[in-house]
Amino acid sequence: MKKPNSLLEDLQAVLPAIAANAARAEQERMVPAENIALLKGIGLHRAFQPKAYGGLEISLPEFADCVVALAGACAGTAWAFSLLCTHSHQMALFSKRLQDEVWGENPDATASSSIAPFGKVRETEGGVLFSGEMGWSSGCDHAEWAIVGFRRQAQDAGDPVYSFGIVPRADYRIRDDWFVAGMRGSGTKTLILEDVFIPNHRIEAAKDMMEGRSAGFGLYPDSQIFYAPYRPYFASGFSAISLGVAERMLAAFAEKTRNRVRAYTGVSVGTATPALMRLAESTHQVAAARAFLEKTWEEHAEHGRAHRYPDRQTLAFWRTNQGYAVKMCIEAVDRLFAAAGGTAWFESNELQRLFRDSHMTGAHAYTDYDVCAQILGRELMGLEPDPSMV
Repeated sequence: MKKPNSLLEDLQAVLPAIAANAARAEQERMVPAENIALLKGIGLHRAFQPKAYGGLEISLPEFADCVVALAGACAGTAWAFSLLCTHSHQMALFSKRLQDEVWGENPDATASSSIAPFGKVRETEGGVLFSGEMGWSSGCDHAEWAIVGFRRQAQDAGDPVYSFGIVPRADYRIRDDWFVAGMRGSGTKTLILEDVFIPNHRIEAAKDMMEGRSAGFGLYPDSQIFYAPYRPYFASGFSAISLGVAERMLAAFAEKTRNRVRAYTGVSVGTATPALMRLAESTHQVAAARAFLEKTWEEHAEHGRAHRYPDRQTLAFWRTNQGYAVKMCIEAVDRLFAAAGGTAWFESNELQRLFRDSHMTGAHAYTDYDVCAQILGRELMGLEPDPSMV
């Protein structure tokens, strides 16, 4: 078992190799297998896996620090791998039978996901038959399982229940359709499922997983991370990646601007007042985003240690704090990229990749700040949550 804080140290040792593969990840439109092997070699995939299966059960702040560092080397790798990690937290809230199936014979197994409820199901004895073309499954090429979303008919004939089902790799195929402008290296492809049987012990209602009623809730009474709803852990990587990209942008901009001269005048850009002011303001903004996120992540950890379940307002702040931090990080990156000159647009220049990946961190449904602001505003005014906003 690793000692606390050693995981980040181990990660630092493999980051140069992962950074060297960043261009390759973009070209292949997926995380290179070498990167996966390096990260599994240090045990990062076990971050949120139950200790009962050899997992580490580290705190969210410890995990987020690793994701920030990883994103600075390759955001696509960080996006895909952080989700492979956080899905283990989600699966730990499923039935013991499901967990035995996933990790009993292969404790290194991970799952990708496509959890928007686009799948179609038909009830059958002992479970459902699932079909769907499930997009946005990051890191799916390297996962042994997948978590898929659908709406299942309620037993009381009420409104359909938003639910998750878990299926093994043999039950779906992958469509290679990830042709995008940002986060190319994440390999976020589409899963194709046709009349796949998902037994009841591999199904949980999303609401139950947010309110402590899922089959696996309470399985690990001594744990400091599983007395918690699934969503804050599932989404934790998005803002951490945005921060990691922004922090790398600060360093890369300084490196490339220090010796840059204007083509027609020969004037040094690195000592010019506009560049200095832009770098200073973005540095302040990114530092503020980090402080805000660290405070939020520590609140997660405090709740876990105390086995205190978050109330609705706390969840609203956790969700929207991440969205606001991402907004700040993107603004900081944009300020620098706008002053980086024409050469920054070459595909060989790291700055353009950071610019594209930064914007992708704000494109996820969870980090859309227009949605986040409405969620928090309603909560602050004492209004009921709008069901049209996830």
